[in-house]
Amino acid sequence: MLKWIIALGLAVLVIGVLNPALARRLPLGRLPGDVRVVLRGRAYHFPFTTTLLLSLLLSLVLRLL
Repeated sequence: MLKWIIALGLAVLVIGVLNPALARRLPLGRLPGDVRVVLRGRAYHFPFTTTLLLSLLLSLVLRLL
């Protein structure tokens, strides 16, 4: 169990470090199907397509492990 916690912590650390660089290069959050609604001066973002894509990718990675 300790190995899983350490692996999860390292994965979160790596994703946190790489996130700014990946956000500039990948259009995650701006894909077709991601909805942005502006109501009364406030913007609401619903990343439906990005969520499905990341879920599929994570499922494939976990299936390979």
